[in-house]
Amino acid sequence: MKLNEITDNPGARQSRKRVGRGIGSGLGKTGGRGGKGQKGRSGVAINGFEGGQMPIHRRMPKRGFNNIFRKEYVAVGLNRLQQYVDSGKLDAKGTITADTLKAAGVIKSARDGVRILNNGEIKVALNLEVAGASRTAVEAIEKAGGSIKILVVKGEAEAS
Repeated sequence: MKLNEITDNPGARQSRKRVGRGIGSGLGKTGGRGGKGQKGRSGVAINGFEGGQMPIHRRMPKRGFNNIFRKEYVAVGLNRLQQYVDSGKLDAKGTITADTLKAAGVIKSARDGVRILNNGEIKVALNLEVAGASRTAVEAIEKAGGSIKILVVKGEAEAS
């Protein structure tokens, strides 16, 4: 094989279609866009359009509402905390906050705060400072000899 003999496989490279270049090309006049009408023109955006009939997204009834003030908490179970303490990624001696949980890889982001849930059991005494916790989780942490401090999240101080 010589360098001047190297070629692509047949059909590997296709030349682009040059549309609208006369009737002899086979892609002249309308340029592959068919006849007239809305879709034959540029700038067509008719997603969800049903030909003048009331679209289904407008026929369906509306339900509920989205509370723009809702807080998005990250839920962390006690079993997950125990797992990270056992593996040595989380230090049980210091105070555990959302930042230490993020640094240890327990959570990806703190969002509006961390909420501790009673999933599984905890064997070590932990000192936690979090945005919230379930009643049973607080009992389990205190039973293990730890303490938990619930922080006031931004926006909640004005409400109460």
